[in-house]
Parts: sequence; structure tokens; C-alpha cells
Amino acid sequence: MVKLRKYNRFFIQIIAAFSVFLLVSCVGNKYYNSKIEGKQIGITGQSGEVKSIDAFVAPYREHINKDLDNILAYSPETLDKSKGEWQTSIGNLMADMTVEMGNPVFLSREKKNIDICILNHGGIRSILPKGNVTTRTAFEIMPFENSLIVVELKGTEIREMANYILKEKKPHPLNGLQIIIDKNTLTVKSLSVNGKPLEDSKSYYVATSDYLSNGGDNMVFFRKAVASYDMNYKLRNLMIDYFKKVDTIPVIINQRIILE
Repeated sequence: MVKLRKYNRFFIQIIAAFSVFLLVSCVGNKYYNSKIEGKQIGITGQSGEVKSIDAFVAPYREHINKDLDNILAYSPETLDKSKGEWQTSIGNLMADMTVEMGNPVFLSREKKNIDICILNHGGIRSILPKGNVTTRTAFEIMPFENSLIVVELKGTEIREMANYILKEKKPHPLNGLQIIIDKNTLTVKSLSVNGKPLEDSKSYYVATSDYLSNGGDNMVFFRKAVASYDMNYKLRNLMIDYFKKVDTIPVIINQRIILE
């Protein structure tokens, strides 16, 4: 019995040492992926399997298309973001509808009014074609899931916003802020908010998207916000609600940026 115990102890020590050796060996090895291979497998064709998938999806597709093709309003002409140096008719529409639909929400929640709206020119992804305006139109113009944010900025940051617009030379959708530019130097000559001269120390409430409010598109002036309010209102849903409300889309050509 004594010898058996010794042998058991000896085997236990051997197994333990071997286990430690394996553990150390595994820790020391680093494995790297050297190559990734793949191939495209098409699902089109006339096979019975593909037909069964299509038959399964068809009712859902028809239901979605019915909703997307629902006529909400009528546009008397095509609104295109490429037509205009400092502003465009579709940009004016985007900014104006954001204030019109967003301000009642902001007012009811915070007891304040939106003073300015700025969106990004690149965020408009399609034209608004002449003719019937549908839910699909809204998805094509605004395919992103951006939400309406109202940001409190001082007048000094509004001045930075104006300088940003001049530097970018893009017709960003703008409402509430009028920028007078010296046509010789292309610098800001004067700024007014809803007809009143800009005050550097005053707070202004600016409607924008959550993407821009975080400094997207180099709109870094938003990072100096005094406060930020999330309206939990998708810009696309705001657009759809506006289309339902107006019946006929207005063509807005009044100037927000003027060269003198």
C-alpha cells in the first residue's frame, strides 16, 4: 500500500507538470488570420426554392409598397439641391418645414421657441420631383434615421455658424438667420435673427439633426452648446407629417444669404 501511494503521488506530479507545460505553450502562441476567402452565391433563378422564398416575401413587399406609394401631397415643380449657389428651393423647404413642425413640439416641452434652423446640404439625398409626393419621396430625400435636436447657442457661436457657411460655400438649409455678405471680400457684413440684429451674448435655440449637433460635417460650433434638447422626432417623420399637412408643396425662394 505504501508503494502504491508513492506511485499515485508520482503520477499526479507528472500530470500536473505536463498540464503547466501545455498551458504555458498555449499562452505563448499567437495566431493570426492570414487569408479570407469567400464567394457570392446568387439567389435568383427559376428554382423551386427561390420561387417559394419570393412567394413568402411577396405579401410583405406589397404591403410596404402600398404604404410607400401613398400620395400625401403635390409638388408644382421639381425641387433640386443642385440649383442654387447659397441656397436652394429644397433646402429652404427642409429648413422651413423643420421649424414649422418642430417648434410646436419644442414649445410644448420647453416653453421656448426655435430661432434658427440649419441642416446639411449633403443630407438631402434626392430631388423632390414635380407631381405626386408620397411617403417614398420622404424616404428617398431623407433615408437616414436622424432625429430633431434643438441646441442652445450663444450669439458668438451663431457668428461662427455664419462664417462656417461662407467658408463651406454650400447651400446648407437655413431658416431664421439672415446673412449679409460683402460681395467684394466675401465676409460677413451683418447678421440678423428673425429680423433683429444678432446679439453675441444672447442665447438662441437652433434646430438641427443629432448628427450635426455632435459636430458632424465639421460644425464644431455645436460642441459649445449651452444646452441640448432631443425632440425624439425623426426628421423623415417630420417631413411626412408636413407633406400630409400642406397638400401642395410651396416653392420657397426668399433669400437667407444676400450679397451686397
